[in-house]
Amino acid sequence: MTSLRTPRTPSITRDPRARIRRLGVASAAVGLLATLLTAGPAVAIPDPGDALVEGKVSSQQRAEARAAIQSGEIPGVDEIVHSSNIEHLANVPKDALQSLNTDLAFQGKYAFAGNYDGFRIFDISNPKAPKTVAQVLCPGSQNDISVSGNLLFLSTDSSRSDNSCSSTSQPASVKESWEGMKIFDISDVRNPKYVSAVETACGSHTHTLVPKKKDVYVYVSSYSPNAAFPDCQPPHDGISVIKVPRKAPQKAAVVSFPVLFPGTGPDGGGNPGGPTNPGVSKTTGCHDITVLPEEDLAAGACMGDGILFDIKDPERPKVIDQVQDNVNFAFWHSATFNLKANKVVFTDELGGGGAATCNAQVGPNRGANGIYDIVGKGKKSKLVFRSYFKIPRHQADTENCVAHNGSLIPVKGKDLMVQSWYQGGVSVWDFTDSSRPKEIGYFERGPVSATTMATGGSWSAYYYNGYIYSNDIAKGFDVLKLSDRRTDPAKRIRMDELNVQTQPDYFDYDD
Repeated sequence: MTSLRTPRTPSITRDPRARIRRLGVASAAVGLLATLLTAGPAVAIPDPGDALVEGKVSSQQRAEARAAIQSGEIPGVDEIVHSSNIEHLANVPKDALQSLNTDLAFQGKYAFAGNYDGFRIFDISNPKAPKTVAQVLCPGSQNDISVSGNLLFLSTDSSRSDNSCSSTSQPASVKESWEGMKIFDISDVRNPKYVSAVETACGSHTHTLVPKKKDVYVYVSSYSPNAAFPDCQPPHDGISVIKVPRKAPQKAAVVSFPVLFPGTGPDGGGNPGGPTNPGVSKTTGCHDITVLPEEDLAAGACMGDGILFDIKDPERPKVIDQVQDNVNFAFWHSATFNLKANKVVFTDELGGGGAATCNAQVGPNRGANGIYDIVGKGKKSKLVFRSYFKIPRHQADTENCVAHNGSLIPVKGKDLMVQSWYQGGVSVWDFTDSSRPKEIGYFERGPVSATTMATGGSWSAYYYNGYIYSNDIAKGFDVLKLSDRRTDPAKRIRMDELNVQTQPDYFDYDD
């Protein structure tokens, strides 16, 4: 193992400025020491395109961004602002892993943070001063991450030369290229050990755990097949199911590939996309799945479709209902059940997370959340649309902003959620009334740049044991404290483990 210790300089924030819609509050990051663990014999080269993406904006857009900053309509570059019920407790900047920060998982006093270069483990026993306990170099987008017991799971959705953590980028058209799931042993969190890998068709963009006593099932979501890719052939209208024996993770293997969108012909089933449905993604798999193991229920966000399905037999899930929104949804990205499992929030990732969609031009219904009630029981359940929710704070045209990953805030009798919006920041909102959702708190930074489109902002924002944790693509790991009479009861709920896409039954609701 290679050890690298690097001192950190505290970040600088600007003084607060009063606004009509927001107040800025200064904070400083804590200096940290980090340890880099190389999980392979050599340092790997990150994939092309793993660096922050810069795009062109027009001179008019640059002028508008500057004017909005000067007027106080949006924060200044990197300036931190938030509602009065949110406090910014800490920020841990990037260290050895310099690529894009991604998803989060939690276990006990630890937070596990994905990064395109690998993953980082934080000790969050003191939320005001998180400490890095390990950084593992293992490049391969997007390194979606989950934990269960002594096992850590990592998604690889970029074509690699092999399945090791020292692999390099290699075209998907080469049969020997590899994409899929990696499995680590984290019984010693300071020294994670890479124990197994499973190749899956079209790689693993995201994954979802269905934990059992002896085994962990992994639902692997991937998409965009191509006839030129030997291991990613169309129509690819399903998910890969991996079975992982807890006591022998090296025996992990794909046990089924359930087709969720059956259809005839080379394009299979699901939403055909354009030109039939202009501006809508063609369904060629799923982007993300959330499961409710206690209810044997799952919700899938699958490009052009939203689905509800039964997972009583985890190897053979069955679709119960399927919905489309060919007016306002471009790409069904993720799903969240409410506490009573009678609603699903689907997100639309308009622009793929790289576009400015939180502005007046795009409007309130696109790049937003869609709230659906679940009407009926069992096999007769139906998803019924009720409303959209989008953050009410317009962002600059140099800021990538759209609905992204979030989690419930567990308050009995309420439907409350915290959610990331890339450079739109972190939003806390209430959808107890499905038809009238409203924001009740927020945290955000000003644009990464006022002159170019530079990818940044919160990738994931999750509530865990009394605090909000956010993994900012560019700025690092943030800890927020939410103090509000509407959400304070959630502080009494304590979890031993949380993978947001494996949604717990916080209050053991009866059917």
